[in-house]
Amino acid sequence: MSTAKFITFEGIDGAGKSTHLTFVADALRAAGRNVIVTREPGGTTLGEALRNLLLHEKMHLETEALLMFAARREHLAQVIEPALARGDWVISDRFTDASFAYQGGGRQLSLDKLRMLEQWVHPHLQPDMTLLFDVPLDVARARLDATRTLDKFEQEKADFFEKTRAEYLRRAAEFPQRFRVIDSTQSIADIQTQLTSLMGTLSGEGAP
Repeated sequence: MSTAKFITFEGIDGAGKSTHLTFVADALRAAGRNVIVTREPGGTTLGEALRNLLLHEKMHLETEALLMFAARREHLAQVIEPALARGDWVISDRFTDASFAYQGGGRQLSLDKLRMLEQWVHPHLQPDMTLLFDVPLDVARARLDATRTLDKFEQEKADFFEKTRAEYLRRAAEFPQRFRVIDSTQSIADIQTQLTSLMGTLSGEGAP
């Protein structure tokens, strides 16, 4: 089988990435790969406890960023790095690009500070592929409002999400070798066809 791969799913809230994450994981498992599905913030006992605080408690911007990276360090140590060492494929619902988008773009924290944290927490590890589900803000908001009670990030105003989306796209332009930007306004079937092709490319084969 192919060597281990690390795939991350990114996008503003309401972009639809969670639906497609399940599709990709199922397709890879059907192809015989061992797949670990995880999320950020979260993925570990400590990470899930920090997730609850981060999504619901008010805090200083820098505290928020530091807690995100603290949860990430534990996530890497307990889940991501051991899985990759075993040869498993790891799919994570968000990773460091989300910190740049939400804390850097949305909250306007210095990107240099985030770069320092990134270099400290995972200097030699980046995803093999990052799937950025991009969608206009009005579409994302309509999807969110129809699905669930909103956390503190999801309750932010339009300007926050415009800046978050812009930083995601800036990051994708900075790292085109690993980012694949997917138009999330397409039909589910069209997106899944695109995802199947991308997984085949990542595998070095014609299909997952």
